Amino acid sequence: MRNLVPEPLTADAFAPFGDVIEAGPHAEAIPINAGWATRFDALSHVAVGDGHAVLSLFRARPLEPPTLKVFERHPLGSQAFVPLQGRPFLVAVAPPGDFDPAAVRVFRAQASQGVNYARGTWHHFLLALEAESDFLVVDREGPGDNLDEVELAPADWIAVRP
Repeated sequence: MRNLVPEPLTADAFAPFGDVIEAGPHAEAIPINAGWATRFDALSHVAVGDGHAVLSLFRARPLEPPTLKVFERHPLGSQAFVPLQGRPFLVAVAPPGDFDPAAVRVFRAQASQGVNYARGTWHHFLLALEAESDFLVVDREGPGDNLDEVELAPADWIAVRP
């Protein structure tokens, strides 16, 4: 079994897989509501092809121990995850194309960060840390098959080590 240590989630490191969603140093801060609120606009763009965007709530339990065995991708649209309860989570991804277990990278997202997986990016299902956690999910709904899954052979399983 291969072991991976999560990398810090940064916009540059995650760029090949999609976008980091955060009100970070590169986000434009726009005062709104007579200065009582700030808008961080267009932090990511949702790819939906000929479908439409839907908002969902996903509740994920921590995977103990975190062993990666199954990956999925969405060829027709992007998929965004934003944590709602102030907890960090893990993000396991691989580049689009034929799935290669050796190309998997694991990131540790801070509680203030979300991700938008680019169309076709391989990713593991939600990897909550610490406790059961809720996530706001922006996803594509519409015609066509928008889910491919691959189950790893036991020799290709990946253990995530903090």
